[in-house]
Amino acid sequence: MARLGNRSAAAEALATIAQPEAAALTGLDNLDLPAISRHPWSARNIWAVVWPKLLAVGLVIGVWELVHLTHWKEYVLPGPGTVFANLWEQMQHAQLWQAIDITMRRAVIGFALSVLIGAVIGALVSRIKPLRAATGSLITAMQTMPSIAWFPFAIILFGATTNAIIFVIVLGSAPSVANGLITGVDYIPPLLLRAGKTMGLSRVALYRHLIMPASLPSFVSGLKQAWAFAWRSLMAGELLVIILGQPSIGALLSAAQDQSDMASAIAIMIVILALGIIIDMVFSKADAVIRRRRGMTDPASA
Repeated sequence: MARLGNRSAAAEALATIAQPEAAALTGLDNLDLPAISRHPWSARNIWAVVWPKLLAVGLVIGVWELVHLTHWKEYVLPGPGTVFANLWEQMQHAQLWQAIDITMRRAVIGFALSVLIGAVIGALVSRIKPLRAATGSLITAMQTMPSIAWFPFAIILFGATTNAIIFVIVLGSAPSVANGLITGVDYIPPLLLRAGKTMGLSRVALYRHLIMPASLPSFVSGLKQAWAFAWRSLMAGELLVIILGQPSIGALLSAAQDQSDMASAIAIMIVILALGIIIDMVFSKADAVIRRRRGMTDPASA
């Protein structure tokens, strides 16, 4: 019982070390903090995040309209008014929303499997030196492999099914998850690891209370990169693997391309871009929260 109590106390101590935000600042350190900080969901903070994106969108639309007014390949590049009218019309029908639902379900399933597999591989490779020597470069090589190169193999293995698309998503994004965790573990101070072993933490407890909290920023960065690879793999898969009765976003884009309907094609591309931006904002918010809790950002700007 005494040994278990010592391990519990050691875990709590190391968790405090690995997560600096858990420790209260005292003494002169408090003088560095402002007396009042704004709520993260205040109107001012929301506007500070939104207005640069609105400005960027406005600039893109402005340049787009100027190019359209020059009549440069207007049969290929319709104006913003035509495209947004087409997008609004598609939003009035259930097919677009059904396509978004199917695509996002595939993305969530594929990404969840990638996180699970990548985290397990990263945890094993980062702590087992022979395994790292054998597979470390292979993980990086798979990360640089174009996802579209996997589709012939995936289609032969699974046929033209959703499983083929998810298979390629996992192959495209799991290496980024693994590399993110491996990098995070590499940057943990050796003294902290030795302290954990000295306090009697087992391998599982060491990962739970020390390694995972300390490597969290790098792991989240790896997740963000993995999502980008997963999204690109998914879009490539939906363009190549058309499944009857499942009107995905890729299938709608492919149909618009076959019909030379550029207004519809660009409208679908805007939907793809918007979904990607929304998910990127979620990851950026998670990264900002982690950095703020670890004292890596100025509280006055939060």
